[in-house]
Amino acid sequence: MSHKVADGTFDAEVLKNKGYTLVDFWAEWCGPCRQIAPVLEELAETYKGRVNVAKVNVDHNRLGSEYGIQGIPTLIAFKDGQIVGRLVGFGGRKSIVDFFEQATR
Repeated sequence: MSHKVADGTFDAEVLKNKGYTLVDFWAEWCGPCRQIAPVLEELAETYKGRVNVAKVNVDHNRLGSEYGIQGIPTLIAFKDGQIVGRLVGFGGRKSIVDFFEQATR
């Protein structure tokens, strides 16, 4: 299951996390963000123990601007606190699965 991350918890839960963390930058008003949500929840369960899935609401946190988010949804994959991949938009379930696979190799 994914969990919410905010400005105050991002360092501890993402940047200092050992292993893989996928961060979904989203907003409640974003249609594609709502479409991607069930796919991310499914993958969070499938990859449980291998990938930590976090969500950042760009309307309530400054992290979006810090990471250059210009379109949502944007997924950023981190390994040991370093960015290892980025996916912008929702191109369907397969694109998300492929992104997960590439980012966690």
